[in-house]
Amino acid sequence: MKQFERLLKVVRERGGEGPRIGRPWCLPLADRVLVVAVYYRTNLTMRKLAPLFGVSPAIVCRGVQRLWPLLALAPVDAADRLWIVDGTLVPVRDRTVGASSRNYRFSVNVQVIIDADARPASGDRADAHVWRDSGLLPHCQGVTVLGDGAYINTGLGVPHRKRPGRVGEEADNAEHRRVRARVEHAIGRLKNYKILRDCQQHGDGLHQVVQAVAHMHNLALTA
Repeated sequence: MKQFERLLKVVRERGGEGPRIGRPWCLPLADRVLVVAVYYRTNLTMRKLAPLFGVSPAIVCRGVQRLWPLLALAPVDAADRLWIVDGTLVPVRDRTVGASSRNYRFSVNVQVIIDADARPASGDRADAHVWRDSGLLPHCQGVTVLGDGAYINTGLGVPHRKRPGRVGEEADNAEHRRVRARVEHAIGRLKNYKILRDCQQHGDGLHQVVQAVAHMHNLALTA
């Protein structure tokens, strides 16, 4: 309840109650926020979600579309932080934003950087290319960002390549893996929200979903 109250407070402060134009909502703000949270957590369809709240699927759809921008993760100051980045594939139904990828499904490549903001790209693109096009690079000037071997030649901190005669590099790589594992754990926790296992949103919807899920995840960590 403490986490939900914080989430509700954020939505209310961002204008979740208004504008009061047209017909009033069938559900109070708290219930509408709960609808969105349940939708992201379970990935139930609008038709299945509506009876749980005693409303029509259209009302659920409008509520989700109205509130998800208000749940988005706010930008953070990158200074004096160690950032860790990795990419993950999220299956999607919209073939205009996804591509057939190495998981044999139509997916987008979502770049996850601890406490940061990134837009997804089609799943057939390498992590390094997606990172360069993500718009995150200007926010990371002057800070340390760790990545795996897929981010070679991007300016990030990556593990050493295995080469004969190099002493001490394996110990450096082991420490790099130990620290970088945190982003893998973060991705695993984000995918507890089942909507990131098979997103049915179209167009820019997945970007909004990733932002909202990251925000709720952060609230859960700090509550």
